[in-house]
Amino acid sequence: MEKIKKLLKIDNIMILFICMCPIFDISSFIFRNIYKTNYSITTFTRPIIPTLIFLYIFFKEKNNKKLKIIGASLIYLIYSAIHLLIYKNNIVVCSFGTIIHEAQYLVNYSFMIMNLYIFLKIFNGTNYKKLHIGVLISSIIYILSIYVAIITKTSSYTYIEKIGYKGWFESGNSLSAILLLSTFIILSFIMKIKNKKIKVISILTIGMIGFYLVSLIGTRVGLIGFILAILSVILSEIFTKAIKKVKINKKSFVALLSILIMLILVVGIAGSVTIKRRNHLKNMENTIIDSSTGEVSNLTGDLTVIRNKIVNNELEENFMSEAQKKSVLELYDIAKEIKLSNTNTRIQQLIYHVVLLKNQKNIIMILFGNGYLINTNELVWEMEFPAFLINFGIIGFILYMMPFICMLIVAIKKLLKNIKNVDTEFLMLLAGAVLSFVLSTLSGYTFFNASSMIIIIITNILLKIKCKEGE
Repeated sequence: MEKIKKLLKIDNIMILFICMCPIFDISSFIFRNIYKTNYSITTFTRPIIPTLIFLYIFFKEKNNKKLKIIGASLIYLIYSAIHLLIYKNNIVVCSFGTIIHEAQYLVNYSFMIMNLYIFLKIFNGTNYKKLHIGVLISSIIYILSIYVAIITKTSSYTYIEKIGYKGWFESGNSLSAILLLSTFIILSFIMKIKNKKIKVISILTIGMIGFYLVSLIGTRVGLIGFILAILSVILSEIFTKAIKKVKINKKSFVALLSILIMLILVVGIAGSVTIKRRNHLKNMENTIIDSSTGEVSNLTGDLTVIRNKIVNNELEENFMSEAQKKSVLELYDIAKEIKLSNTNTRIQQLIYHVVLLKNQKNIIMILFGNGYLINTNELVWEMEFPAFLINFGIIGFILYMMPFICMLIVAIKKLLKNIKNVDTEFLMLLAGAVLSFVLSTLSGYTFFNASSMIIIIITNILLKIKCKEGE
């Protein structure tokens, strides 16, 4: 009975939840792609553990803290209600999602804040080391399942052109973010592992993840990110040991350096799926022709058609608002002026959304957001971090992003104040926290994805604990 009680401690239950993330993701993929359902069973099962833990913590809190939690929850609910009301009143024919789809984003981001609170409450002592094991086990499940999928020829492709492999997972970019951020966590503690078996397993896991990210998945996040991860840990180790005048752990250092050299050789000799993907996009550029000029367009094919219909007054009624139409026309002119590639959708979206905010001239939308899915599908903003500021408004940005920004600022201050006392673990966790914002901006759907958000939270919790140790 005593052993069972220990296993059922809330920190162990949360570690189990971390280990289950890849299983939830695989289940979601199976339901959506094999059973062809809009919602998978994981939509309802994934929140069960965190919700029960949250309620357990809530009822154990003192009355004044309960009131604070209730007050904070009401703020998020009121914001969500106003945001969805704005969305409902501005839906047009081209809008990519319904009010239910828009609400799903708010639910996911609120789920992220709830998880952040749970992890902060539970992992505030020596039990934080369990997080290392949780992330390692989760990463092993992810990478082994991917290789099994590739070997059994049941893997899905990363891109519709049948380029890259993403196993039994929904999104290649989200999968890249999960594995890359997990890599930073594993690399942060790999030098300190005393158990030889765990150290060998950790190095093998990193090697398997590295080969996959660099050679098989086909995303720039995977290729560039993993090489930067290995470089970061090598440079961090050199930097911290030089400051403290301590010898480097040669065996671990040589192992990491060997992984980096091997990956560079793989890319150089065998090539990378990512490079093939970039070449494919380059070849596609000349196939998108602007019918109004007969020249290669600077926008995607669908956006070019929409722009020409606006000019010729051929758009169906209520297809777009006047502000949206005006913004598409301005986007067309700017893209042509700067000779933007028609395959560079993220920059097209960036220009459009900045111009749209200017054309809407609505203070309520500036505060509460103009809607994430309110535009046509090609203009749904993939750059998640700036989308918080415009699509979810200043208030949404403060509610969902500021907790993570504040934790990052505190960590940077600690670094500058105690630079001679930092170690590799601190630097790698800090790099991982910064990377989460970079991936959110350049790749997208990083904080939104239910599994990558957990890895981001773990990174920040470990970083917060390292800051306390520094004190």
